[in-house]
Amino acid sequence: MIACLQGELYFKSPENVIIMAGGVGYDIRVTESCYMGLPEKGQEAFVSIYTYVREDTLALYGFVNTDEKETFLLLMSVSGIGPKVALAILSGISPHELSTAIRTEDFHRLTKLPGIGKKTAERLCLELKDKMPFMAIDIDAPLKQFEKASDNQQVADTVSALVNLGITRANAEDAVQRVIRETPDVSFEELVRQALRIVA
Repeated sequence: MIACLQGELYFKSPENVIIMAGGVGYDIRVTESCYMGLPEKGQEAFVSIYTYVREDTLALYGFVNTDEKETFLLLMSVSGIGPKVALAILSGISPHELSTAIRTEDFHRLTKLPGIGKKTAERLCLELKDKMPFMAIDIDAPLKQFEKASDNQQVADTVSALVNLGITRANAEDAVQRVIRETPDVSFEELVRQALRIVA
């Protein structure tokens, strides 16, 4: 079983990437955060991997870190959620945000995720509520990081620019927070671009 891959990033798209390792190109389906966290094509990349094997299927799923991978596995343990839905969920919400939503039974937030209706949201809370707190996730870490970064003029300018484009301040701050969490040293131009992509 492949647990992780490190090698040259041969191809990159929001849906999948190809990493060359040992002369072999591995096609990996990735989350949005994994895609955004990868370097440019031709550079060396590292991805945490889950190998999905069935009689007629062999697929690799890639994640930006082990927290994301562990959350993916927890999601797949829920009846009715397969790897494609689990990957789509993690492309729409971070592990710590999902943990918070499940632990607080925030059905409004959960039903906004792709492939999640009211019944599935209820099942997620029922089956995972007691499991999520044991994940190695600091629920407050991204908020603390954002509060610290908010002192940076670049962050304030980005939020202001998004608000001027008609985006609510709450959505603008949430988007900027997600980008900073995944790429702390992002440039201003890239911060704006990625934040716009999230709110879009």
